[in-house]
Amino acid sequence: MDDLDFTDSELERYSRHILLPEVGAIGQAKLRAASVLIIGAGGLGAPMIMYLAAAGIGRIGIIDDDLVDLSNLQRQVAHTTDRIGVNKAESAAATAKAINPEITVNILPFRLASDTIDDLFSQYDVIADGTDNFETRYLVNDAAVRQSKTLVTAALLRFDGQITTVKPGGPCYRCLFPNPPPPAAVPSCSEAGVLGSVAGILGTMQATEIIKEIMDVGDSLSGRLMLFDGLSMSLRAMKAKQRKDCPACSIAHPETG
Repeated sequence: MDDLDFTDSELERYSRHILLPEVGAIGQAKLRAASVLIIGAGGLGAPMIMYLAAAGIGRIGIIDDDLVDLSNLQRQVAHTTDRIGVNKAESAAATAKAINPEITVNILPFRLASDTIDDLFSQYDVIADGTDNFETRYLVNDAAVRQSKTLVTAALLRFDGQITTVKPGGPCYRCLFPNPPPPAAVPSCSEAGVLGSVAGILGTMQATEIIKEIMDVGDSLSGRLMLFDGLSMSLRAMKAKQRKDCPACSIAHPETG
């Protein structure tokens, strides 16, 4: 099939995209040719997976070794009550394929590991971080920088969230947060709670950023940290600068450090 050759089904499915001047047939073809690895099928990953599947991302990888729990269902909208006890990657993949059977979904029902992360990242165009712990967040950032991959990362707690994009030559997560906070300094969602719809907002923002990066349209969040406050329904952007002493990006890309 030619890059701009769409089936009648695809033309109908993506008609509202193709009508957009910023997307058109060329942009939709870019989405179809792209691959995205989503790390974590939880509060952030679930809406990301659903919107990226609906958008027609050609291949989506979902990595998660956790099982669906009843307490997840308040925010992890890719899962359903009848899938309690099912692996989250498998459950989210079933939802993605139900939304769009024309895409490919790679089910990765295991934990991300430092000795295999580089090989895994090399198989995808864009990385999306939907994890909920600092150890994995730094592991993902460092591997994305080493692999020169675009990374869209977000986090949330209670009514608040944050999102940024890491691109080759720009500031990375370690430039913003050089070191993880002390243990127990930042409570988890299971300890402090989170409004379910906030996860939906941030996960959908991640999906939007990923789509923009693939099509190369609009302004990237690279170099900016976007802060969302659900109680005041406000967004605030902070500038991010690359640190010359950053142990991740200044070493991987010394010419930009």
